[in-house]
Amino acid sequence: MRKLAIIAGSGVKESLSSAGLKTEIVHTPFGDAKCELGNVAGNQVCFLARHGLHHVLPPHKVNYRANIWALKHLGTEEILSTTAVGSLNEKMRPGDFVICDQFIDFTKSRVNSFFNGENNLVAHVDFTEPYCPSLREKLSQTLAELKLSYHATGCYACMEGPRYESKAEVKMLAALGGDIVGMTNIPEVLLAREAEMCYVNISLVTNMGAGISKTPLSHEEVVAAMSAMGKDVLAIFDAFIHYNEPVKADCPCKHALREYGGFQVDSFK
Repeated sequence: MRKLAIIAGSGVKESLSSAGLKTEIVHTPFGDAKCELGNVAGNQVCFLARHGLHHVLPPHKVNYRANIWALKHLGTEEILSTTAVGSLNEKMRPGDFVICDQFIDFTKSRVNSFFNGENNLVAHVDFTEPYCPSLREKLSQTLAELKLSYHATGCYACMEGPRYESKAEVKMLAALGGDIVGMTNIPEVLLAREAEMCYVNISLVTNMGAGISKTPLSHEEVVAAMSAMGKDVLAIFDAFIHYNEPVKADCPCKHALREYGGFQVDSFK
C-alpha cells in the first residue's frame, strides 16, 4: 500500500468523494493541520487544502511546517502538489501544465526550514534536484498518456505575494532563468525534502506574467483558467493515485537527512 498526499485547492476534494474522506486534525509542534484521509485503489490518500478548506489563508500565511509535519506523522511517503502560476516563458501558455524541476526563492517572511536551531536541531540539505526525479518521470509519462499539453521541466520562481508581480520583477525573473512564477511552492518543497518525502509539483499556467500579458492581472482570470483545466487536473490525480508502483526505497529523497540520522518527528516539541 502506498501512502500518498495531494496538496491542492479546496475544490479538488470533491474528486475524492468516493474515498469516504474522514477529517483528522493533526496536532503538530507548529500548530494544527486539517487533513482529509481516505482509501483509494488500496492506497492511503491524504488530501490537504493548502489555503484551508474555504481558501482563507493567503500564501505567506499558510502554516507550511504544520502541513508537512502532519503528512510525515501520518506516514506519507509521496506528495503531489498543484500550483497556479503565471508564465515568464512565451513557450508556456495558459492551459499548459509544467512539471517543475528547479526553483528560485524570492520569499521574504516565511519560516522555510524545520532546522532553525529550535531544540538544538540544525541540518543542511542538498537541493541540487529539488523535486523527486522518480515522481517527475512518472508524472511526465502520465501527462503524455493523457495527451495533455505539458512541459517536462520548468523553473518555478516563488514570490512572497499576496500581490501579483510588477513588470520589472517579471523581466528580472525571466532573465534569471525562471519559467513560471507563483506564491506557494516555497517552502513546501523545502520542508518535504527535509522530511524525507518524495515530492513533485505540477503547475497550472493560468496567465502570462505582468508585461507579457496584454491585460492587467486579476484573480478572476486565474480562477477561470483553473476551472477550465479542472477535468484534466482530476484525471492527473486519478492516474497518480492508481499508479501502484511505489517509489523505490533507494530514492535519494528518502535519505536526504541520512548524515543526520534521518528525519525524526519525535525530535520536535
